[in-house]
Amino acid sequence: MNERPPEAEIGVIGGSGLYALLDGATEHQVSTPYGEPSDPITVADVGGRRVAFLPRHGRDHRFPPHKIPYRANLWALRSLGVRQIIAPCAVGGLRPELGPGTFVVPDQLIDRTSGREQTFYDSGAVHVSFADPYCPDGRRAVLAAGETVSPVDGGTMIVVEGPRFSTRAESRWFTSIGGAIVNMTGHPEAVLARELALCYTAIALVTDLDAGVEGDHGVTQEEVFKVFADNTAKLRDVLLDAVGRLPAERTCSCRTALDGIKLPFDLP
Repeated sequence: MNERPPEAEIGVIGGSGLYALLDGATEHQVSTPYGEPSDPITVADVGGRRVAFLPRHGRDHRFPPHKIPYRANLWALRSLGVRQIIAPCAVGGLRPELGPGTFVVPDQLIDRTSGREQTFYDSGAVHVSFADPYCPDGRRAVLAAGETVSPVDGGTMIVVEGPRFSTRAESRWFTSIGGAIVNMTGHPEAVLARELALCYTAIALVTDLDAGVEGDHGVTQEEVFKVFADNTAKLRDVLLDAVGRLPAERTCSCRTALDGIKLPFDLP
């Protein structure tokens, strides 16, 4: 018996302000063992590739960072056939040169969240390598696609619990331990993708300088949303270009992340 062809091969998990990426898309309601994803998933053809788009916070931004159904989101995308994910997100800059409007393609992550469900494997011995959180092939594709916006190649993303912004002391500490940018949604999204043997690549848009970086000014929600909105068209162009640059056949280590590990259940 032939398997049903996948609905999509590439997924985009959109961040704040990026709720309408694909034109002419069909909508899919997907249920998972972890509940409903943030929103129905829309699928469309982009340059001959089938792409699924999922708004991370929901189209009405009803899910704050600490309440996003991360496990349902990643499981739903895989169940549609997605194997490569590009994840745009809004971040704060932790260095003066990483000001608003800068694009960063991070290569490392530090988790400072607490209390989030961050694994699919609540039983058995399933220990997945996460030394390099982001797909090397995906990063190359995004960097090449982003030439027009001159993205910064590499940097450590500090992921905080939120929904509050950082204190000045926290911001300075994040910088002192090597952080380049700070965000509230990059974890557990990245590790859950790895636990499903998916390729995951983040592209970060700096919307503000974090509290400890500049003078007396602290970041506000209004500023974050405005900068993201002002750069949405650029981000959309980079994403659509990157989709076409992702490899048709995966040869990276993400695809073999679960090899040799006995899983407690079958993956979709």
